[in-house]
Amino acid sequence: MSTTTEATALEQYLTFSLAGEAYAVEILKVREILEYQPVTVVPRMPPWIRGATNVRGNVVPVADLALKFNLGERKVTKRTCILLVDTVIEEQPTVVGVVADTVYQVTELSPDDIEPPPSFGTRIRPEGLLGMGKLGDELLLILDIDRALASSELAEIGTLPDEAIEQEASDGITEQEISDEAGEKEIPKDAEDSGTG
Repeated sequence: MSTTTEATALEQYLTFSLAGEAYAVEILKVREILEYQPVTVVPRMPPWIRGATNVRGNVVPVADLALKFNLGERKVTKRTCILLVDTVIEEQPTVVGVVADTVYQVTELSPDDIEPPPSFGTRIRPEGLLGMGKLGDELLLILDIDRALASSELAEIGTLPDEAIEQEASDGITEQEISDEAGEKEIPKDAEDSGTG
């Protein structure tokens, strides 16, 4: 009986990296993992909102949480992915693409493996975290993805018609071109090679 109880208490999380730090998000929030694809810049958005991309005919806003958390710019590499996550913005279910430098694995954590968010020592406000996960000697920052992505601007992008995104793309305004012009630095090698397992 105790074995069954222990098994049901385990929850699955997808682990990934942002600027060399390990993060996790509840696997039930993750709809799909995509290879990085061109992102169309939408004017008058904060820098951490990269823009929007077209996923099978649907406009999906793309967010870079590393920029929101002031972790710095990183250049797109062959390991960069977009996580399509289900979230709620202004009481509306919304699919958002979250940029990840590297996706690691799906891991299981029990309640005993998770501690409350620290009040100091991280660059993320405690309200953006569900807790700190312990995975062997590794520590994972478990995101409260709904709070981390809370933004009226993201909701605004989600209401744009496909034609608006296609028009911006036809004008040649892409996130990759802006990154090239800005001369972003490469992701540190240890951030690409480190992992949780």
